Amino acid sequence: MIDIEGHELTQLDKEKINHPNTGALILFARNFDNPEQVRALVKAIRAARHGDILLAVDQEGGRVQRFQNGFTRLPPAACYASKPELAEAAGWLMAAEVLAVDVDFSFAPVLDVDCGVSEIIGNRSFSQDSEQAAQLANAFRRGMRSAGMSATGKHFPGHGAVALDSHLTLPVDNRSLAEIRAQDLVPFQRLIEEGLEAIMPAHVVYTKVDELPAGFSSRWLQQILRKELNFDGAIFSDDLSMEGAAGVGDFMDRARMAQQAGCDMLLVCNNPNAAEQVLDQLPLTQNSDRQRRLQAMLGRPQFDPATLRSSEHWQTVSKHIQQLSESHA
Repeated sequence: MIDIEGHELTQLDKEKINHPNTGALILFARNFDNPEQVRALVKAIRAARHGDILLAVDQEGGRVQRFQNGFTRLPPAACYASKPELAEAAGWLMAAEVLAVDVDFSFAPVLDVDCGVSEIIGNRSFSQDSEQAAQLANAFRRGMRSAGMSATGKHFPGHGAVALDSHLTLPVDNRSLAEIRAQDLVPFQRLIEEGLEAIMPAHVVYTKVDELPAGFSSRWLQQILRKELNFDGAIFSDDLSMEGAAGVGDFMDRARMAQQAGCDMLLVCNNPNAAEQVLDQLPLTQNSDRQRRLQAMLGRPQFDPATLRSSEHWQTVSKHIQQLSESHA
């Protein structure tokens, strides 16, 4: 999964999008001006790819909402604890608006349990209580699904108990596996049982389990996630450009290790040279299971932007979510 710099495609962008190793593209705030512009950009991206390509965005709400102008302002996930009846409607709203501009999915919901120490997670978590976090996240996911979007739970097995930001450094969690199972794994387990389509692991080292960050650890991804939790969906690496990934080696080392550990899709963002290096040097492989899992992430849009906004359901839900957002601003 690669990214691009601006509002329009360059010739180099088009070449990278059509590279045989490219499977997806993530859009950031820098790629967005308004719904019409981003729809045109999405159309150009799909035209540049001679075949399927997945398009993604981070549109959780709160601090992490890349598309804003012309989109409903979504509150942080923690807000739904006070209005649990709105969690499913919010998932539908987020997904319907993103799908209407032909982006396949948002990396959501956050399944981290807030332990009161993580600034990077904090109110991105649905709750400090594992069961409540699972219930609210699952309601949000049901809403996404009803709009036609597959969900990605993040950041496995839980980023909520470390203070450091894995964008900037490598956080270390010294808790036992039993403690992590009893608290952090609860939302993941519940949503996997409900059919969760994808998961993104954390760039965090859990020292009592493995010396490698979870996204590079076959113990976490193969033994615990696949075998013990019976997860059969797609695994997206977190961005291999983050400092939390730097300790395992250069970009090719990171890509190889993440793939060997069990990641189906490797994210290399905010570093065009690194993305080109991985595209060109990582061996092309065929894997029917990976293909099936990623195919399930294709969006199933039900509305274009104008039809969506003219619907009574959107108008009602958007108004409620906007009010919730403003009450927590």
